[in-house]
Amino acid sequence: MRLRVPILALLGLTLAGCGDLTSPVRSQTPRAALLQTPEQVELLAPSVRQELYRSLVRDSAQEQLGAADDALSLFPFVQNGELRCAPPLEGRGDLFEVPDAGDPASLVFEGEPWSDERRDSLQGLSEREAAELVARSLAGRWSLHPPGALRVYRADGVPYAAAYADGALRLNPVLLYLVAASEGR
Repeated sequence: MRLRVPILALLGLTLAGCGDLTSPVRSQTPRAALLQTPEQVELLAPSVRQELYRSLVRDSAQEQLGAADDALSLFPFVQNGELRCAPPLEGRGDLFEVPDAGDPASLVFEGEPWSDERRDSLQGLSEREAAELVARSLAGRWSLHPPGALRVYRADGVPYAAAYADGALRLNPVLLYLVAASEGR
């Protein structure tokens, strides 16, 4: 019995020296984060989510310069039957700020529902409210004018942040949690 106590104490000290073994890896890429569930990303420290969002904005600019395959883009965009990268997120890239120009896009949420529960990690917004802000922001930035309303779908576990094709915008809910952590929030 006496031998177990020192061994358990030594094991405890060794594990304590290794840090929190349950914490996520800090050098995660935006694409890896997008493949996680929103709940997993919500548990990341705000500073980690903030850095992932900064990387996402930088990567969107790099994609526009031809540094990525359009099919593997973080923001794939189909226009006139052609797949390409969406225009980059410029400046801070704050997608909770909706451009104040022209008529706002009419949105219709289809498919899997967005949560109406308010979340601290979404600045007190619900997923649905955050999705509406991001959808309106992207519609303005990308000059989306589909015939009729812009259809918005929830796209869980996909390797892109948002995709547009055929009058439909598919938003990865992880994007909402990254946007909410962006600088200045």
